[in-house]
Amino acid sequence: MANNPSRRRKKAKSRRPSHRGRTIVLALVSILAVVGGAFGWKLYDYRFGTAVVRSGTVQVPTGTTFGELERMLADSGYLRNPQRWVSHARSNGMQGVQPGNYTLRKGMPYRTALSMFHYGRQTPVRLTFNNIRTLERLAGVVSKYIEADSAAILRTLNDPAVAAEAGLTRATFPSLFIPNTYEVYWTMTPKEFVARMQKEHDRFWNDDRRDKARRLGYTPEQIATIASIVIEETKFKGEMTQVAGVYINRLRAGMPLQADPTVKFAVGDPTIRRVLHKHLACESPYNTYKHNGLPPGPICVPPIAAIEATLDYADPEKRHDYLYFCARSDFSGRHAFARTLAEHNRHAAAYAAELNRRGIR
Repeated sequence: MANNPSRRRKKAKSRRPSHRGRTIVLALVSILAVVGGAFGWKLYDYRFGTAVVRSGTVQVPTGTTFGELERMLADSGYLRNPQRWVSHARSNGMQGVQPGNYTLRKGMPYRTALSMFHYGRQTPVRLTFNNIRTLERLAGVVSKYIEADSAAILRTLNDPAVAAEAGLTRATFPSLFIPNTYEVYWTMTPKEFVARMQKEHDRFWNDDRRDKARRLGYTPEQIATIASIVIEETKFKGEMTQVAGVYINRLRAGMPLQADPTVKFAVGDPTIRRVLHKHLACESPYNTYKHNGLPPGPICVPPIAAIEATLDYADPEKRHDYLYFCARSDFSGRHAFARTLAEHNRHAAAYAAELNRRGIR
């Protein structure tokens, strides 16, 4: 029986897959191919497919949800396919959103864009401030570059404890800020802004600048105070060191500064074109017609040019013996310098006559 040929043929035939079996296998293979292809395409689309159709910058406030971000991007025309954006985020666990300033580039794939928001890969902003007279103005300018609003920034700038942490008083606090352009993150808090300015202040006041200040006999805060008066007196760089020298000479001689910008600051009106006796009567420690020495602190946030010009008076070659100056009667914005009161009075009379002729009160 073991050698029966018919039995062997029957057994061999049973090992062959039936037509139905082959059909099922092919169907399964086809289904797997379709599923695998779909998965592969989705993975490829996630890694390399275009999600972003236009370039731009987006600020995402603290507390923004993924749904709010999706609507923000869709409404602004950044997304090629909002539904696919949501699908990719869900399937890849990328629904977290970090606040910040983000740069979107046209052609950016889903993975890159989603991970940018998920992990908080912000683009720094370039914060610039200059020509700052008051801390209110500084708060307003800074609020254009970071998430915090001007009211929150101003509360921090006006906080005596914040000034004390920087080793300053409320009056000398403006000397902390060095006008320039800085790279910061949009999510920087007001206190982080002050901390950053402390680092920049310490970096600016290097050994060379501190040595010049010592040779003049002043601290960095006092130099900033002199420079703040200088910049309010003249915008001409060629005059700044001369103007600073006049004030330093007067301080050394024990003379009152009699600086008109300090009176305008005391009165609270920087637009005054002609300082009158009623203005000089203002009782304030900033009124340098009434009080000898420097005012309590800077009357504005002086720019680097004014600080450098003031420090330059430490150079023996820049020294002079002027004790007076006043605006020239030609209204050029420049000044006439004098060594004696008689010479100064002649310059002042000529300027006053021109003011009268022009009807400036």
